[in-house]
Amino acid sequence: MKTGYVFHPSYLLHDPGAGHPEAAARLASVMAYLKSSGLLERLVKVEARRATAEEISLVHTPAYQEKINSICASGGGSLDADTVLSPGSCEASEYAAGGAVAAVEAVMSGTTGKCFALVRPPGHHAFPGRGSGFCVYNNIAVAARYARVKFGVRRAAILDFDVHHGNGTQGIFDDDPETMYVSVHQSPHYPGSGGVDDTGMGGGRGTKVNIPLPAGCGDAQYALVYDEIVMPAVRRFKPELILVSAGYDAHRDDPLGGMKLTETGYAAIVARIAALSEECCGGKAVFCLEGGYNLEALARSIGATFRVLVEEAPAVGIETEPLNYNFGPPDIAGLIRELKTIHKI
Repeated sequence: MKTGYVFHPSYLLHDPGAGHPEAAARLASVMAYLKSSGLLERLVKVEARRATAEEISLVHTPAYQEKINSICASGGGSLDADTVLSPGSCEASEYAAGGAVAAVEAVMSGTTGKCFALVRPPGHHAFPGRGSGFCVYNNIAVAARYARVKFGVRRAAILDFDVHHGNGTQGIFDDDPETMYVSVHQSPHYPGSGGVDDTGMGGGRGTKVNIPLPAGCGDAQYALVYDEIVMPAVRRFKPELILVSAGYDAHRDDPLGGMKLTETGYAAIVARIAALSEECCGGKAVFCLEGGYNLEALARSIGATFRVLVEEAPAVGIETEPLNYNFGPPDIAGLIRELKTIHKI
């Protein structure tokens, strides 16, 4: 079954201002790369749509939605120091949430196999009543709730490989035992959450897996934590749908992270997630774009992602070093042992 993608010109309307890293040029670069590389013609375009207020309310409060609409209507303004709205941000944000919903519809209906929503603004730092960290609406959370309400998905796993912990996503699902959240992120780093002992609250305790890696980790360390922690934890959870917060700011060239992932490393991560989806839920996987702020690295890494999803050799056309497990510092053996103890893996 073919792989789908979601894109809409409205995503380019969100303008947080000159010099802001979360710029429209991010998606323009990605789309240009997919077209020039020939990947775009191998994908199924899934039509984006604007999320309704009711769909956004699956996660966000009406008061917060009204605040967004009011700020945009008045010419723009700030939600916090990093999250700035322009007149077009309301439309862009509603289409971003709707793009994630459209990807769920495509996958759950069998229109596509896997589907990647190439949206902006990103979402995993957004809470029910506030935005933060460049994020307005929590697109992946809206998609997960929509999958439950519309398609009866009882157990969903959200896997987040953005360099930042998705504090908004975890906060939304912290006490939900039927939504797993797994984050592999840099620590210490913004937003300062996602420690190894942060495993959820109440009935959701144990379904949240945080893997805080030290700065400097690269392809081999990421592959190792997926093999040793992420994959066995997800298998045990037995999700009916996998959703992915796909952030590419752990790339070695990204200005906002301190990690050393390459395109080959991202391909290795995505290959593992794709295999998990085949094993656990009939291949049902929805990817949703989060961060990634070096334009060339972002485009190449998303290209590597699609090459895996269309079952092409992951490293075709990618100039980077091969994945090598004979790596030096940082040593994460102690962290892996600790995580195995906490999560009984």
